[in-house]
Amino acid sequence: MTVYTIDHPEKGRIEFRDKKRWLWTSAILFTLMPLPIIAAYVWTENPWVLVLPLAVSFGLIPLVDFLMGTDRTNPPEEIVPQLDADPYYRYLLIASVPAHFIAVIAGAWLVGTYTLPLGFFIAFSIVMGMYSGMSINTAHEIGHKNTKLERLLSRITLAVTGYGHFCIEHNLGHHRDVSTPEDPASSRMGESIYRFMLREIPGAAKRGWRAEAARLERRGKRVWSLDNHILQSYALTLVYQGALILLFGPLLIIFFVLHNATAWFQLTSANYIEHYGLLREKKPNGRYERCQPHHSWNANHIFSNLLLFQLERHSDHHANPSRSYQSLRSFENLPELPSGYSGMYALAYWPPLWYRVMDKRLMAIAHINGDLSKVNIDPKNEAKIRARWASAGPTTA
Repeated sequence: MTVYTIDHPEKGRIEFRDKKRWLWTSAILFTLMPLPIIAAYVWTENPWVLVLPLAVSFGLIPLVDFLMGTDRTNPPEEIVPQLDADPYYRYLLIASVPAHFIAVIAGAWLVGTYTLPLGFFIAFSIVMGMYSGMSINTAHEIGHKNTKLERLLSRITLAVTGYGHFCIEHNLGHHRDVSTPEDPASSRMGESIYRFMLREIPGAAKRGWRAEAARLERRGKRVWSLDNHILQSYALTLVYQGALILLFGPLLIIFFVLHNATAWFQLTSANYIEHYGLLREKKPNGRYERCQPHHSWNANHIFSNLLLFQLERHSDHHANPSRSYQSLRSFENLPELPSGYSGMYALAYWPPLWYRVMDKRLMAIAHINGDLSKVNIDPKNEAKIRARWASAGPTTA
């Protein structure tokens, strides 16, 4: 096991071993999970195996998260530069890029080669979209790096789902406006995931296009040109998905509509749970305070963090966007999700249950303590929410 060491002038010799070093490969293996599922169907011709991933995502993963528990340990800050410089972690991200394409190509081959019953065809298209949704997370992690290669790889990875505007929108829009009413990618207290989706998906696309147009204008280049990073990613989507449609038949058009839409909804689901109801303070000059760790919901669940390159340590990510996944930290007194992302997605899809669980947690956060003026509230339901909590008073966690 790799040991990172440093001789500190005050603390003496500091050593650190990343006990999860080899377990980070779980993210790549999970991306490729459609392959054994497809092989099992070809072997058995039992269509029920194609929907097993739904039970895995919304049943098994939350259960394993519960059984394995959480990990709140952090690498020593003195060791972080060595962790960030270790190419192993970077190679894992780069290896994930072709893995996403391989999984989609295998799914397209199955749909184009075998005649699936309608219900199982729809379910399998959704399952493939769920796995491809993780490609946006891969692009997200790579897209925060500063090299030209990794920025290019992020655009290529976004082509898996036709969501080419994400990285520029995320980096220049979401990170600037997060946990404010101005951010279409930050959900509000009392806003269901389904109404949030109708605001977030088009709002993020518009903001991404505005950001890219402004970038090109600053460089004296035209928006509708090959210099447009969003158009580059969209073009790659058109080429690779179009090629698969030509190769395996027009049924792939429906497959990709369902696949892409599901992947987009996966991102919406993540955005929904990551900042629900959290609000940055607005200063007298009209600017918002700097984003702090308590402006994002955090989760330290071991298993699902391994599958998502530690995306669930979202609090440190937003406070320090350039920090690599292997170095993200947990802090005390953070807004904590009761489960990993898979479990929280399932909860969010049932809005009454989501409100029952999360509104209470939101109001009990230390810096909120029952004060609705410190909450990002859905305007449509603001009167109802204020009436409900008016007599509640301060809340303790």
